Amino acid sequence: MLKHVREFEVKSAVKETYEYWLKNNLNGAVKIEMKEWFGNLIMNTMVKLLFGVQYTGNEDEERSKAHKAIRRLFELLGAFVVADFLPYLRWLDIGGHEKAMKETAKEIDFIVEYWLAEHRRKRKLRGNNCGDEEDFMDVMLSICEDKNLHGFDADAIIKATCMALQTAGTDTTIVTLIWIFSLLLNNHEALKKAQDELDTHIGKNRWVQESDIKNLESLRLYSPGPLLLPHESIEDCVVSGYDIPKGTRLLVNVWKLHNDPKIWPNPHEFKPERFLTTHKDVDVRGNHFELIPFGTGRRIFPGILFALQVVQYVLAILLQGFDIKRPSDEAIDMSESFGLTILKVSPLEVHLTPRLDSNLYYE
Repeated sequence: MLKHVREFEVKSAVKETYEYWLKNNLNGAVKIEMKEWFGNLIMNTMVKLLFGVQYTGNEDEERSKAHKAIRRLFELLGAFVVADFLPYLRWLDIGGHEKAMKETAKEIDFIVEYWLAEHRRKRKLRGNNCGDEEDFMDVMLSICEDKNLHGFDADAIIKATCMALQTAGTDTTIVTLIWIFSLLLNNHEALKKAQDELDTHIGKNRWVQESDIKNLESLRLYSPGPLLLPHESIEDCVVSGYDIPKGTRLLVNVWKLHNDPKIWPNPHEFKPERFLTTHKDVDVRGNHFELIPFGTGRRIFPGILFALQVVQYVLAILLQGFDIKRPSDEAIDMSESFGLTILKVSPLEVHLTPRLDSNLYYE
């Protein structure tokens, strides 16, 4: 089911882009804002997988509302809240963060509550047999309904679990794709090599299938988040000679690890070929501590395989299907925003031109 949904959503987005190009291209190219493009694509994919919701062009307002709520959640999670350091000032709500958190949580809960009610309504109509249309929320309902949850509310567990996956899988994937594209646009030679490789191994008569393109260099330079999730020691311990008292909270500075010149020569340069030579045995699955954008150990990001498949497939399809250029000779602005995830500050506008036979865009 995951592969089917992934392919359907990506090819639907590519088809819409091609049709937009047919109607609006000037001098052979059309300008696309990729932050919005990636946002809509990943949002569509995640809500389809988790909630069985199929967004179309007629529901742009609903999709935008849900996406903005999730983006706002990540902004608030990374915000500097005075009351976290000076609890006695909480009643002042300096900066209005607590109010914003409550409003955002209420908005997200309203959306998910509606989807949960729809699932229950459909299950009553068709019974518990969902067939091929079963999504993650259906699975959660099958597990939690009419079960002894030791006093916990089933609806709260289902909504919380689904939204944990939704929020973790949406924004981080969008951010990764944005930075990959930005880096490729500022390194035309690397972009051309990737397209040449696709043309050589896949050709132009069919679409690439689950491409093997690796994006490790982008994940090193621009990890979705500069810090890993907090860890807390449950007892006194000693780590590398440091005494760590019980209750200590630890934040791992991933950015520092990924930009250490002792491990990564010329760390601020975008050099994908380093993963074919000096770092060919390094991967991102938590086994090599010099590159851990998804974390490591028991608390590693559980959706790592899905995230890599989505990023690789989206990137491969776009590079195969379109010639991609910057709107001007100026380099792409790489300024970063502040938050739990590192979003690009400025829009990412590109010029796209189809490079395959027109029939392929309608498959």
